[in-house]
Parts: sequence; structure tokens; C-alpha cells
Amino acid sequence: MIVQEFKGDRKELRGEDRRVSYAIKSILDRTIAAIMLLCLTPILIIVAIAVHLGMGDPILFTQTRCGRNAKIFKIYKFRSMTNECDADGNLLEDEDRLTSFGKFIRRFKLDEILQLWNIVKGDMSFVGPRPTLPEQVRDYYSWQKERLKVTPGLTGWSQVNGNVNYSWTERICMDIWYLHNWSLWLDMRILIKTASVVIWGEHKNHRAFNQAWKYVEHSLKVDLTLPVQESMKSH
Repeated sequence: MIVQEFKGDRKELRGEDRRVSYAIKSILDRTIAAIMLLCLTPILIIVAIAVHLGMGDPILFTQTRCGRNAKIFKIYKFRSMTNECDADGNLLEDEDRLTSFGKFIRRFKLDEILQLWNIVKGDMSFVGPRPTLPEQVRDYYSWQKERLKVTPGLTGWSQVNGNVNYSWTERICMDIWYLHNWSLWLDMRILIKTASVVIWGEHKNHRAFNQAWKYVEHSLKVDLTLPVQESMKSH
């Protein structure tokens, strides 16, 4: 398999080179994640205690997600919302249940530190499309299923280039561009940009979006003017 040639002076990444690079990535992912979990243990304990004192149990939030090739796994996060219900026993809207501390740990991605364990297990990678819900995957168009060909990530190309500032379909376009233009160097760029996003927040990158949109339209022959599932949300 030969993937699309990179622009600039980078060489095209052939199938054999790609497999070797993915193997290197997997080893680095698991090793670094295990080391980070050990180093971040004091922060994990502090956040766990704060969640318990502020919201009670459970401390953790788990949810079923789809990984590579739609493999089901459980994702781990610190809980950031209460379980408050209305008079009929239905959970309140997310924004009504999100606590001040929950907003804080979400803003600085502290709620997602536990996903390092998902990386150690091999369910996730540091970089890749964010894992989505099974019901979302069932509604994918055929071209959107492309994003399931790689291991989902803690951060990704769409996350560092606007994330929720773009629609669901627009983010999937960026995920697919990442998939077809992947390299270890691109992952390094994304990790560096992630640090900037954590500090300064998320902002649209029109250049990255336009590049991805045109790639999906021209290379995959997808008519993106057709109606799409904009109601779907990625978490």
C-alpha cells in the first residue's frame, strides 16, 4: 500500500515503512505512558480526593468507546459532573451538572490523565482520532469509517486545529487527512501543539481544515455537500 505523497521535501511513506513506524509508535506509547502514570501519581491522588470531596462517589467516569477496527473498550476519566436529576428523575443537562472543579480539570485536560492507562493497555495512543461512541460508529457513512483504521488517541489533528469549533463532519475530515498523511514527525507536531492548546485554548485553523476538506473531496471522491449527521458529537 502506498499512501499519498507528502507535500514539501518529505518522502512518501510506503506500506513497509509505515508498519515499522507504527510498531515504533506503539512501543513508545506504552513505555512513555507507563512512566508518566508513575510520575503523575501524586496529581492523580489529589484530583481523586478533590472529586470525592466535591461530588462524592464514583470518582471515575467510564464509557464504552470504539477503537481501531471498531474494537470495543472502556475509556477512563475523572468524573467532572454531578448526578443531579430533575423532578421526574431524569439527569439534568450536562452544563447544569458540570461543577466549577469539573470545568477546571476539563480546561487543563486533567480529567483525561487516566487515559494513560488506556494507552498502556494498547486501547489508545497518544495521538490519533478521538475514540467515539458505538452508536456514532453505527451511523458512519462508508468514508467516515476510514478513521477506524488507526488506534484512537488522547489528542489528535482535529483537536489541535479547532476541535469543537468545527462540525462533526469537518473534524472527521481532519482525522482522515491525518490517517492518510501520518508520520512520527506529524505526531510530534501534534503533541507540541497540544501543549499550546492546553495553555491558550482551542482556536480554528482554517488552513488545516481547508486542506483536509479538499483532500477528502478530491482524493476520496466524497461529495461533502450532501446532508450529513451534524447532530453527532465527539467527546
